Amino acid sequence: MASLSEILSRLYTVAIVFFCLLALEAVILFRSVTASIANSDKRSVISTSQYLQLIEEKYPSTLYKEKLRQQSLIECAVCLSEFLEGERVRKLKCKHTFHRDCLDKWLQQYLATCPLCRTKVLPDEIVADFHRLQDQIDQYDGSDDEIIFLLSALHGNGLQRIF
Repeated sequence: MASLSEILSRLYTVAIVFFCLLALEAVILFRSVTASIANSDKRSVISTSQYLQLIEEKYPSTLYKEKLRQQSLIECAVCLSEFLEGERVRKLKCKHTFHRDCLDKWLQQYLATCPLCRTKVLPDEIVADFHRLQDQIDQYDGSDDEIIFLLSALHGNGLQRIF
């Protein structure tokens, strides 16, 4: 009788794991279908390299020279570090200047505006296309960490009931 009870409890655990895997597969299928529908939208997505290239084309970076220090260009308002001779800087149409890397990181993380005066740096459509791709990447990173965690939790519960 005890062995029958043990077999049934193991069968129950296997059934739960099977249905959880089935549910996870359904969720993954649903995500891929909704992503393909979103991708079929007329609007495109822009990769990070394309986004940075657009910024470089519109606002080319230059090397910082000490003579600019006399024009009150002393520090980057993003990182608050002083400009040094030979560093790559980028000047926006609003006349604010930043380290190229600092500004590029800012423009990728936030709306494409000047960190000081909030003047638009790129058109809203381009920024929306870039962030649409970033949102798709953030939704599912391709890792199975969630599935492994769920299965280990189920496996632990099943073992506690059996022994």
